Amino acid sequence: MNRPLRFGIEEEYFITDLDTRRMSEQPPGASIEACKQVMGECFAEEMFQGQIEVASPIFTSLAQAEEYLVTARKRLRCALESFGLGLLCAGSHPLADWRTQRATEQDHFLQLFEDYQCVARRSLLSGLHVHVEIAGHLDRIQVMNEVLPWTPLLLALSSSSPFWDGADSGFMSYRQTVCDEWPRMGIPEFFKDEAAYAAYVALLIRTGTIKQASECWWGVRPAARYPTLELRMTDACPRVDDALCMASLFRLLVAYAMEQPRPGSAYSQASQWILKENRWRAKRYGIHASFIVEGYDRPFSAEQWLFLAQQMLGATAQKLCVENVFSHARQILRDGTSAERQRHAYGRALRGGAEVPAALTQVVDQLLMETAQEPSDSAATAPLLIHR
Repeated sequence: MNRPLRFGIEEEYFITDLDTRRMSEQPPGASIEACKQVMGECFAEEMFQGQIEVASPIFTSLAQAEEYLVTARKRLRCALESFGLGLLCAGSHPLADWRTQRATEQDHFLQLFEDYQCVARRSLLSGLHVHVEIAGHLDRIQVMNEVLPWTPLLLALSSSSPFWDGADSGFMSYRQTVCDEWPRMGIPEFFKDEAAYAAYVALLIRTGTIKQASECWWGVRPAARYPTLELRMTDACPRVDDALCMASLFRLLVAYAMEQPRPGSAYSQASQWILKENRWRAKRYGIHASFIVEGYDRPFSAEQWLFLAQQMLGATAQKLCVENVFSHARQILRDGTSAERQRHAYGRALRGGAEVPAALTQVVDQLLMETAQEPSDSAATAPLLIHR
């Protein structure tokens, strides 16, 4: 690797009313303007008025990403608090009602609501997106094919959307279940290379199915505007250090893929079948799932799969100076994901005599707190006695 592997991160947040703990349906226009002022060109509105996004500048190190995300969250939180609003980062908002949310008045978003109707109206979700630059001489689809089989492990580690429509969904990542209502989300079609991908996009545009390549929203995709591969499968992470772990793992997988003589050459139709099954298991059971690993006849636990990843990626991790990413991923396996922490808080509240709405309020309080924590703070409060 001749130079640092450049990357960027996008985080989506729910604006939350600090009195009701519900997702804000129509935040004051001044509050959005305040967010724009503190974030500048990195700020973006989302489909719903009560949701915002930050798209980072380009990073060359994880330390840069940490400093930026911590600062961005702090600035947004301070901007919103003067309006009685909070910042919540998770795959779904435990007290959000999609039926009452209002669309952002922008042509692009209004067209999505017109085209996709209830599917768009139900899409009250927040994700963590990571862009990693691909060297110009490489085929992005072939690099993507090398990376794809590992993405359910990242989904399991990031899972933070167990609650939906005011109830426990039974899923660790219900966000990914809602994503399946959309076309061209989830697992990408099977493409051999960029030429095959270009032919697919051209067919969809020619037939009026889509207007541009960016309307392919898969969990991993070649970005339309940048020379990057974009991870979209992972849930938004309340804790900054978990978000950094997901970004680092994806960047590491891409770096390893780019080092291979023929990236993606082992990815087959059977690989895609296994990938689809593993994604189902990850969104349903999270880190407690058993996973299929191609070439092995026995199931792998998340811990065993992560160990295999460390064996394969260890040398590349040293080159990128991110060897610690595996220890943090093991900490998530040991202490539990956000989805588990949310269920733990919910169950504790119910056992203490709280009704369901009050128990969900306590989950929201925990998410607001974790979104505000800096990495050193979250490390100090990590164990929640979540055991398998």
